[in-house]
Amino acid sequence: MWKLPEGAAFVLDRLNQSGYQAYAVGGCVRDTLLGLQPKDWDVCTNALPAQMQRIFADCRVIETGLQHGTLTVLYDHEPFEVTTFRVDGEYTDHRHPDEVVFVTDVRDDLSRRDFTVNAMAWNPHTGLVDAFGGQEDLKMGLIRCVGDPCKRFDEDALRILRALRFAAVYGFDIAPETAEAIHVLKHTILDVAAERIRVELAKLLCGRGAGKILREYRDVIFTLIPELKATDGFDQRTPFHAYDVWEHIVRAVENAPATEVLRLTMLLHDAGKPASFTLDEQGVGHARGHQKVSAQLAQKVLTTLKTDNATRDRVLLLVECHDWPLTQERTLLKRRLNKLGEEALRQLIEVQRADGKAKGTEAPEAIDARLDGVLAALEGLLAEQPCVSLRDMAVKGSDLMEAGVPKGKLIGETLQWLLEEVLNERLPNERETLLQAAKAHIAAVGGI
Repeated sequence: MWKLPEGAAFVLDRLNQSGYQAYAVGGCVRDTLLGLQPKDWDVCTNALPAQMQRIFADCRVIETGLQHGTLTVLYDHEPFEVTTFRVDGEYTDHRHPDEVVFVTDVRDDLSRRDFTVNAMAWNPHTGLVDAFGGQEDLKMGLIRCVGDPCKRFDEDALRILRALRFAAVYGFDIAPETAEAIHVLKHTILDVAAERIRVELAKLLCGRGAGKILREYRDVIFTLIPELKATDGFDQRTPFHAYDVWEHIVRAVENAPATEVLRLTMLLHDAGKPASFTLDEQGVGHARGHQKVSAQLAQKVLTTLKTDNATRDRVLLLVECHDWPLTQERTLLKRRLNKLGEEALRQLIEVQRADGKAKGTEAPEAIDARLDGVLAALEGLLAEQPCVSLRDMAVKGSDLMEAGVPKGKLIGETLQWLLEEVLNERLPNERETLLQAAKAHIAAVGGI
């Protein structure tokens, strides 16, 4: 089960050979016990910072946070974080300890950690140290705070989102007393930096148990994203939807591929429905224009979360166009490629797949068949390397000027007209044909 990377083995051995205790600790122990491949290997030790500096004096070391007992050893360019056993002082900012006290017992160090599944340490010679039942909680699929949950969350409010994230990623439940503390202290997450919230939220949304967490902890989500609260229980009053808006959103998230862009898109794609809702004379609900309203709300949310520009722009694009018609028709696909590009169009197909399945009014197999057909048609079209933008055209502005078209607005207008003709397959993308068509068009509109 235990396959230490060479660098982690080196760090543990060097500390042990120097007369100190040393353990792999935290997430790497948790993931190994779950049969997963750890991403990082962290080490804890009773060596003090100055002693660690001497022990690794011949290594490349980054002084990550010596005042808190942490340095990073680089082994073959791979970082291994090493921290002195410690207990934390008060957390007056609900995020960072005001001070730390170094200790000599690994169990004391483990007692300060957030959840039992993260409060285990392991050494290849002495085995597993599990003072708080983390191994049993892993077997039961439980996220449980070490000690008093309210104290743990009051110390560091980000732990609330970490609890939800771990439960979503691993498909675990949250222990009742830990869950109760989350609901009580949910408001404290507003003290956490937006960038940290965004990272945890993205991981939560991409977890296999995301839907369950969104349902059971909607009050936490609405604290973070109040723009979504109006969707909870909102009856759509339409034969095209079997669920209220929030349940539809949750199902859409569940059905989307597990990427940050697509899961955020589905979380926000119908946020504007309550504000756009009307009833017709037959009592049927409509949400005309909700796409634009949803995009406006999404922009506010993503700006608050300080989402990077590329992610924000792509999510906003997909939210606003999430129900654009998609068929196998060639000219329509060309137009979609022109407006969206290949990557965003592929994402839009998956958005519509998730959206359709989340409505609960059409067989999933029928939705897959329809959109798989669109995808196959797109693949066939792309194999032809079609002209779908001005840069793909066989004629450029310089060609039109050489043909006598005066420099200025007419050049751009003519190129756009030619592109429309090519997109609609009324003209082939061939230089001479396009030049002749351009001359005839300009003459017809009185340009030259």
